[in-house]
Amino acid sequence: MMKIVMINGQNHRGSTYHVGRILIDEITGDKAVTEFFLPRDLNHFCLGCYTCIDDETRCPYYEEKHAIMQVVEAADLLVFTTPNYCLAPSASLKAFIDLTFTYWFPHKPRRCMFDKKAVVISTAAGAGAGSAIKTVARTLIYWGVPSITKYGIAVKAMNWQGVSDKKKAKITRDMNRLAKSLSQRTIPRVSLRTRFLFNMCAKMQKGNMGSGPAEKQYWEDQGWLGNERPWKTK
Repeated sequence: MMKIVMINGQNHRGSTYHVGRILIDEITGDKAVTEFFLPRDLNHFCLGCYTCIDDETRCPYYEEKHAIMQVVEAADLLVFTTPNYCLAPSASLKAFIDLTFTYWFPHKPRRCMFDKKAVVISTAAGAGAGSAIKTVARTLIYWGVPSITKYGIAVKAMNWQGVSDKKKAKITRDMNRLAKSLSQRTIPRVSLRTRFLFNMCAKMQKGNMGSGPAEKQYWEDQGWLGNERPWKTK
């Protein structure tokens, strides 16, 4: 069964949410879908206290964050939706990115991320959807996700009800094509860029240029300071 996680960068079910739901509904076969809404399910900003560097359970928001991330780690497909707010993702989704910064390559990347697929979706009344997508897609690159599809569209409306039937038909066609691709249960190939970034971070950890001894020990325990790599076991 394909496990899908949908993380919505807004509480309301607007145009961006509906595009994401069309995609998920179009995916064929057995699937289990878990949805999170921000800020409803994680309504905090990172304090910059750095306690998570040594022990992630010491984050003051660990329980709420862990409830989301344990589902993310177990998923096959990640779907992120965010409206365009001032040429950027929503503040609640940016806060989520900040609170999960230890998943990035320079810190404690997770082995499970290297065989996932992800989709980042944004809508805007006019321009700006691409700018909102960029921040989220960059995060997924640094998480190690090898397959990231970006979909941005100007809906020329302030809400889903105002989107024209012609525009909705185009969105449905686009999501149908994407769903067919995502329904194929192939493991995506890790890119040369990802390998390069990861290897640079391995050298950084070897040279004691990480955030502390706890991080270096994490890399050592994974075998990544040697020849082991997270994508080699897939």
